[in-house]
Amino acid sequence: MIYLASPYSDPDPAVKEARFEAVCRVAAALMNRGILVFSPIAHSHPIARYGTPGHWHYWKEFDRHIIGGCRGLWVLTLDGWRESVGVRAEIGLAIEFDKPTRLIDSGDGEPYPIPGLEDAVGDEP
Repeated sequence: MIYLASPYSDPDPAVKEARFEAVCRVAAALMNRGILVFSPIAHSHPIARYGTPGHWHYWKEFDRHIIGGCRGLWVLTLDGWRESVGVRAEIGLAIEFDKPTRLIDSGDGEPYPIPGLEDAVGDEP
């Protein structure tokens, strides 16, 4: 299974909803190609509507377990992915678990290595 990271949080609810829709489209396309995918946004956004916090610190331990069990982490390069506290932390966890990490865009759906991966991570949030 691939862990599909993507930015989510934003003060504008319309941006959060657009990010949710985008990652769902990509996850569905990958799953239709036979790639098993876990997207924390696609799987948790509907749950968050019932009162769970949407910030990284709430989901950190949950995502740590999921990333640890996945064979790799792919980052959907929506606007804001480099600045996302959650995405940077998820990349950091993938490095910690020695999981291959790739970028993926919403176009062709083909993952590619992240050059300068450590630069994308920065400091642990």
